[in-house]
Amino acid sequence: MEFTSASANKYLRRLQDEKDRLLRTEQEVSTYVLAEGEAAEPPAYDYGAVREKVAQIDGQARAIRHALHRFNMKTVLPERGITIDEALILLAQLSGRKERLNGLASRQPQERLGNRYFGSSNGPIEYRYANYDVAQAEADYRAVADEIAALQLELDLVNQTEVFSVEL
Repeated sequence: MEFTSASANKYLRRLQDEKDRLLRTEQEVSTYVLAEGEAAEPPAYDYGAVREKVAQIDGQARAIRHALHRFNMKTVLPERGITIDEALILLAQLSGRKERLNGLASRQPQERLGNRYFGSSNGPIEYRYANYDVAQAEADYRAVADEIAALQLELDLVNQTEVFSVEL
């Protein structure tokens, strides 16, 4: 079968949904309750057939995931010149950087500390000062956010257009 990365992920979700449904049904019909003296009418259940179907689904999922991993390791993003695998790692790193910059950019250059209200004047008023340029942190935050968006768009394009094959 041929897949794009996006279609492979959708197919994998479908396989997982099918497996979950099969296992839920198995949970319901693999046992039954019978009152004493009642005639047995067990629900239809074939232990071997269910094991075989689950193994088949797992085999297909394994083959698709392996092919997807190979695709991610080999396919190069045209604008950045890095593989999808590297881009996914970069995306995680950029997201961490964005989170840290968000904290720095959200800080006030000067912040009053403590509770000095209602005539309470026990000691001097203290201030916390940012030891960096808050405006630069905000500009860096926006630049990283823009880089993440551009990288995600490039990944989306490749994931929806580049095709790979899987033997099922």
